[in-house]
Amino acid sequence: MLRIALFIGTNLAILVLLSITFQLLGIESLLQQNGVDLNLTALLIYSAVIGFAGSFISLFLSKTLAKRSMRVQVINQPSNSAEQWLLKTVQQQADRAGIGMPEVGIFHHPSPNAFATGWNKNAALVAVSTGLLEHMSQDEVEAVLGHEVSHIANGDMVTLTLIQGVMNTFVVFLSRVIGFLVDRLVFKVERGHGPAFWVVSIVAEIVLGILAMTIVMWFSRWREFRADAGGASLAGRNKMINALQRLQSAQGAPTMPDEMAAFAINAGRVQALFSSHPPLEKRIAALQQMS
Repeated sequence: MLRIALFIGTNLAILVLLSITFQLLGIESLLQQNGVDLNLTALLIYSAVIGFAGSFISLFLSKTLAKRSMRVQVINQPSNSAEQWLLKTVQQQADRAGIGMPEVGIFHHPSPNAFATGWNKNAALVAVSTGLLEHMSQDEVEAVLGHEVSHIANGDMVTLTLIQGVMNTFVVFLSRVIGFLVDRLVFKVERGHGPAFWVVSIVAEIVLGILAMTIVMWFSRWREFRADAGGASLAGRNKMINALQRLQSAQGAPTMPDEMAAFAINAGRVQALFSSHPPLEKRIAALQQMS
């Protein structure tokens, strides 16, 4: 959840910032055709530039932002046997998955939590919470690490970036069309762009950006099943199932708030649309059905 939340939050902020900057610089004036209509071809190119710039900037900043926001302490020299075991286990799993050794870190939080992030497979970060190390057995932690290493090996962050870039492109494109229509039909501006175009475009961009999250989250939920299968391959299916069952039992604990859950979120029907992880019972069932 942390990896996705940081990425999408950063992406939306950068998207809005780029849009405002381009407006202040007057670049959006190039979208006008004869001073009256929108130049849809220019608008599509403009939308793609902003859309993919926002998602790729978010990708390149993901590891740095994760370290700072979660105060991850990267293990450079292990100071105890637990840290030695973490480094050794991640190294073994990375070798088996065919990726470069990720940075490994620990952050302080009482709930069982973990995430992986980074802009490519050979420059990633795997971080676990102190709560994960305290409340899970070594076998269960190994499965969680395998899950996160699988996310890296599967290239999930890059794929997520491409999907987010496509979504951003449509968000920027449609928000400008909405702003144009409101400007012309409601405020009767006949030439150029009035203030309503700029205001409505930014508001529509934020609203559409939030709605686009449902598609990105659907993709994220689908990728979780693949990461579970990868974790089962690297650590063992029973260990992966046991880790998910441990998280399932921890969901009712007051020390594990929904927004910080590493592997799942308890959500209602509407909230489930914005959940980055499928229900634990479905993930456990999928692993149990694996041949």
